[in-house]
Amino acid sequence: MIMRSPRRLRLVAVSGVVLLATAACSSGSSGGGSAGNGSSTSSAGTPVRGGTLNMLGSGDIDYMDPNISYYSIGYLALRLWSRQLFTYPAQPGDTTTAVPDLATEMPTVSNGGISKDGKTYTITIRQGAKWNTTPARQVTAADEVRGVKRTCNPVQPFGGIPDFATLIQGYQQFCSGFAKAGTSPAAITKYLDNTDLPGVVAKNERTVVFHLTQPATYFVDMLTLPAFSPAPEEVMKYVPASQQLGQHQVSDGPYQVDAWNPTKQITFSRNPAWDAATDPVRKAYVDKVVIDETVSQESTQQQLQTGTAGADMEFNNFPPPSQLPGLIAAKDPQLNLGDTSSSNPYIVFNTVSPNNGGALGKVAVRQALEYALNRAHIIQVLGGPKVNPPLTHVLPSNVAGSQSIDLYPHDAAKAKQLLQQAGVSGMTLKFLYRPDSEGSRKAFQAAQQDLSQVGINVKGVPAPSADFYTKYLQVPSAARSGVWDLALAGWGADWYGNAALSFFAPLFSGQPSFPPVGSNYGFYDSARTTSLIDQAKAAPTESQSSSLWQQADEQVMKDAAFFPITQPVQANYRAAQVHNAVYVEAMQNFDPTNVWLSADTQGG
Repeated sequence: MIMRSPRRLRLVAVSGVVLLATAACSSGSSGGGSAGNGSSTSSAGTPVRGGTLNMLGSGDIDYMDPNISYYSIGYLALRLWSRQLFTYPAQPGDTTTAVPDLATEMPTVSNGGISKDGKTYTITIRQGAKWNTTPARQVTAADEVRGVKRTCNPVQPFGGIPDFATLIQGYQQFCSGFAKAGTSPAAITKYLDNTDLPGVVAKNERTVVFHLTQPATYFVDMLTLPAFSPAPEEVMKYVPASQQLGQHQVSDGPYQVDAWNPTKQITFSRNPAWDAATDPVRKAYVDKVVIDETVSQESTQQQLQTGTAGADMEFNNFPPPSQLPGLIAAKDPQLNLGDTSSSNPYIVFNTVSPNNGGALGKVAVRQALEYALNRAHIIQVLGGPKVNPPLTHVLPSNVAGSQSIDLYPHDAAKAKQLLQQAGVSGMTLKFLYRPDSEGSRKAFQAAQQDLSQVGINVKGVPAPSADFYTKYLQVPSAARSGVWDLALAGWGADWYGNAALSFFAPLFSGQPSFPPVGSNYGFYDSARTTSLIDQAKAAPTESQSSSLWQQADEQVMKDAAFFPITQPVQANYRAAQVHNAVYVEAMQNFDPTNVWLSADTQGG
C-alpha cells in the first residue's frame, strides 16, 4: 500500500517519510509500545465524550474516495467516515486481526460463509448501517457491488488492483471493458449499471457473494482494504477520485465530511445517520475532528509537546528524526513506537528514464547504484537504527516468505568498476523527494553525497507531499519523460502475515503493476520474477509459496529493481490530553475514532 498502502498501501510516514498506504488485517498483534516500553494507550479513567480533536499536518490525503485511495494518510481520514466489510480494531495488543465491521460475522466453512472449495464467500451486511442521505438509507449489497466495480474505473483506478486482478471471477474482463467506456459520470454510470461482474453479486438486499478463481485464505484480510468499501448511488454523479466528489461524499461511518479544502483543512462532524449499535469498532468519543494541513513537521512536534491549545494529534506529520533519540532517551510517555510490516523508505530506480542515454535500463548500472548507496548513512539521518532496522531485500521480516539476504554490501570501488564496465560516466540523476519532510529531505542529501563519491551527480526534484504520488509517481508520463530518475517511496503490507503478494503484485509484477493501476513506479519488468509470482500465488501450501516468494525476492534484488533501506518502527506523538491512543499499523497512527480528550481540554 501507498504508504500507498496500499496503501497499500494502500500506503504511511515513518520518521517523517511517507509510506504507501496499506490496508491491514490478519492474525498477529500490533507489537506497538511507548518509548518506555509500556502501554501507550493512556486509557486510564472513564472515557469522556465531546470536544474537538485537532490534528496537525503538512500535506493532504490522496483521494477522498474509498474505492480509489491507496495511501495510509488517506486511510487515516477514511477511518472517520467510511466503513468496510471487515477492518482492524483499536484493540491494544491485537490490532492486526481482521474483525467484522459492516459484515455481521466472520465467514467460515462451518457457518456457510465460505464454500467447501474455498472459492465462494457469502457475507451479510448489518441491518441498520446507513448512509447519511435524506432520508438515511440502509447500506446494501448492491452498494458493495458498485464499490468493487468502481475500483477499476477509467479515470483513476485503485493502485492495488494487482492484488486481486486475477482472483475475482471476471474482474479482468470487466475492467478491460471499463477502460473503453468513457470518462464522464454518465458514461461510467452506464457501463457500471449495464455490465455484470460475475465475481461480485448481490444475492439479496444485504447479502453479497464473492466468487474467486482459486482459494485464497487471505481474502477476508484483503476485504479490509477501503477499495472494497460499498459505494452509494450518489457518488455516480461525480468523476471518481475528483475533488468535487470528495466535497460531496456520502458517509456510513460515525463522522461526515463537512468541508475539504485540499492542502488546507478538512473538517468532520458527527453523522446523524450512524448508529453505534451497528459499529463494533469505532467508539466516536469526540464530536468533531479538524485537520489543519498547513503546519510544518517541526511546528507540529513543538505544539504537541508544549500543550498548545488546538493541538492534539499528528495527521501526516511525525516526530522529526533528529528529535527521536532525545524523546526515546527521555522515555517520553506521549511517544509511541509501533511495529510496521513495511519497507519505508526505499529508493526507486526509474528503468524507463531516457536520461543519460537510458542508463538506468541497464542492470549493471542499477547494481552499481546498489553498491554505491550507503544504507547506514541514510538510516542515521532517519533517526538511527533503533527506529530504522536495516532491510536489504523486498519482504519485511514479519511477512511470510522473508529471508535475510544482502547482495550489495556498500562498496564504492565495486560501484565504480560496474559503471566503467557498463560504459557509463558523468551521469546526472534527478532525485524526486519531499522537502516538507525532514526524513525525506535528509535521506535525499545522504544519497546525493554517497553517489557523488562514485562520480554521479544528483540533482534534487522537490515535490510537496500532496503532489508526490498523485502528480509524479502515479503518472506514467513523468517517469517515461525523465522528470525523475530516482525517487524515495515506501510500502506497507495490505494485510498481515501471509502478505507477500501485497508487495510483489503491486510493485514487481511487470506490466500489470505499472502505474496508474499498480505501484511499480520504476516500470521494472522481469519475466522470471513474474513467473515466480504467478507460481507463488497458486502454490497449494504456505510453505511452498514461501519458498517461491524467497526466490522472487532474490530475483528482484539480482535485477536491482530498487534500493531497500529499512523496515522502520513507526514513531507517533500525541498531546497529553489525548487518551486511549491505540496505534493501528494500517493507518500508521493512533485511531482517531477511538481517542477521547480530557474534560478540561476539549479543543475548539
